[in-house]
Amino acid sequence: MAKTPKESKKKNQEKKRNETRNMMTDVDLDMWEEEGKFTAVSSQVPLSSADNTNAETDTFPERGNWTGRFDFLLSLLGYSVGLGNVWRFPYLAYNNGGGAFLIPFCIMLIIAGLPLMFMELSFGQFAALGPVAIYKRFCPLMRGLGYGMIIVSAVVMLYYNIIIGWTIFYMVASFTMGELPWQSCKSEWSTDYCYSYAKADLCEAINGTYYLRTCYNGSMLEERNITKFATDVPKRPPAEEYFTNYVLGLSSGIETTGNIKISLALCLLAAWIIVFLCLCKGVQSSGKVVYFTALFPYLVLVILFVRGVTLPGASTGILFYLTPDWTQLCNAQVWGDAAVQIFFALSPAWGGLITLSSYNKFTNNCYKDSLIVAFSNIATSFFAGLVIFSIIGFLAHELHEDVKEVVDQGAGLAFIVYPEVVTRLPVAPLWSILFFVMLLTLGLDSQFALMETVTTAILDKFPKLRQLKIWVVLVVAILGYLGGLGFTTNSGMYWLQLMDKYAANWSVLLIAIMECILISWLYGSERFLGDIQSMIGKRSRMWNLFWSWMWRAITPLTLLFILFFNWVEYKPASYGHYVYPLWADAIGWIVGLLPVLVIIVAAIQQIILAPHNLTFLEKIKLLIKPTAEWGPAGNPRYMDPSMQRYENVTNTVVLVNGMPIDGDETQVTFENEDEGLQL
Repeated sequence: MAKTPKESKKKNQEKKRNETRNMMTDVDLDMWEEEGKFTAVSSQVPLSSADNTNAETDTFPERGNWTGRFDFLLSLLGYSVGLGNVWRFPYLAYNNGGGAFLIPFCIMLIIAGLPLMFMELSFGQFAALGPVAIYKRFCPLMRGLGYGMIIVSAVVMLYYNIIIGWTIFYMVASFTMGELPWQSCKSEWSTDYCYSYAKADLCEAINGTYYLRTCYNGSMLEERNITKFATDVPKRPPAEEYFTNYVLGLSSGIETTGNIKISLALCLLAAWIIVFLCLCKGVQSSGKVVYFTALFPYLVLVILFVRGVTLPGASTGILFYLTPDWTQLCNAQVWGDAAVQIFFALSPAWGGLITLSSYNKFTNNCYKDSLIVAFSNIATSFFAGLVIFSIIGFLAHELHEDVKEVVDQGAGLAFIVYPEVVTRLPVAPLWSILFFVMLLTLGLDSQFALMETVTTAILDKFPKLRQLKIWVVLVVAILGYLGGLGFTTNSGMYWLQLMDKYAANWSVLLIAIMECILISWLYGSERFLGDIQSMIGKRSRMWNLFWSWMWRAITPLTLLFILFFNWVEYKPASYGHYVYPLWADAIGWIVGLLPVLVIIVAAIQQIILAPHNLTFLEKIKLLIKPTAEWGPAGNPRYMDPSMQRYENVTNTVVLVNGMPIDGDETQVTFENEDEGLQL
């Protein structure tokens, strides 16, 4: 039967309406944002309350990314495997009963270091922001956590680079055709207690006794009645006196500042120039340098280990290192040192992990990276300990003393023991150059990350400066150099030890505890694990349960326990037999607690600036929640299901089944069917 004109028109209108509805359903939401003045909100598509923010930030220069996955992995490895593995870990093991220290170190790695490392890598990669910017969005009340991390990194950055400066000093001094400067006792820097191995061997060859740099035969010893003194007199290796008296020009105490040593000031300048040149283009430039700086140290360590174990007395030192003193496990200081070393090794709560991972691709497997780096770090620390203790055993054999009596220096351990062993190798200058290039590369990797943490914080705070990154890095480098000049004075070593004791100790532990509470309790460990799995893929229920309990209970309680006993076992700062004056310890406390004070002040400021119509508790509840800007990198439409809400969204067209509705949920009709496409 033929259709009437009215029926045909009605059918055509219905057909047109269906086509319009289908076309509107298929329209990409991005087109709505770009074409019109409205935000399209589908009943089946999560709303992004950060669209306006992203639209604004799109006008800023991009942050940049790692050019390859191994750029990040090697940068992370270089950050965690640094000078601390050479001069801090062996020193702590040496001070805490040798092998006994390995037990709390491994335990702290599993229950504290690794969980924190994995958490921070995931945190930074998810948001693609540095510490300051990420906490501003994640928890406005605790935005000071980011500033606290930057303060810790900045302080450590100052004194860490002077150690690189020492390395450059030794490396330059090693370019000689004759013997190394510290190979024998030189009159311009040595004391009467300097023990020259070469002269002692010659003296013993003629049945003499080497005492106070003089060879005595039997009759002379009896005549001068110095037989007893010859066996009890201190014997200091030339390398120790060279470092203390010549390189540092060490004064009698921190109160005796002395003058700036020009040689050290120039070496510090060279260190900052190297750091600037490697970081001037950000992760794009540093990511290529680490292919050499992160891998070369392992080659040199293997060579030194092979040579070290062949030296007489090496087995004594290695046994001292491996044999645990079980009584030390009852000493809270041992556990405290192990926990602090985790922070010097894996470096959580410093801001560096968040910074490095923030340049990752969103789908990078940060879980695998954290496992690789964590266990590579502990393996490197253990292996470096074998190398250095084989050498300590050799020195103890040469000096006829116990292993524990050989060296009582902390940061100078690498500049006393290692230089001493290279004098025993054929073509000593060549081995010395190789060794100090290794130290240089170890230090630079960590310094890169510390510097990048500070500069990233500045660039995230002021995105418009990203176009001027070279100048930002230059200004930070100049300020870092000026701030580090104090460590080049005659009292510089005392200041370094003071900063090393206080700067990254209690404050880092407190920051890590607060970080665990924020992420696992306030934000929710399940929710955070969901964010992680959106990057690395779905994981098992047991996997989720393990990490949830780690972050919620085991890790923060462990850190709280260590923090408490560290305070109980606190002792004023000392260096060797020198005890610091009260005012110096006061400065150390101020530096140590400054990051915590910044966190408190920032929290108070946020409460004051919160809407005045809210009560105090309402302000707290508001400020502990993520802001509308919080979300994953590269996904501006993300919103956690628990936070989905449509209120306070202006100029919005809500789509239900592909058709717009107005505010009272009634369907909008158009006079012209094609009008819907023009929204």
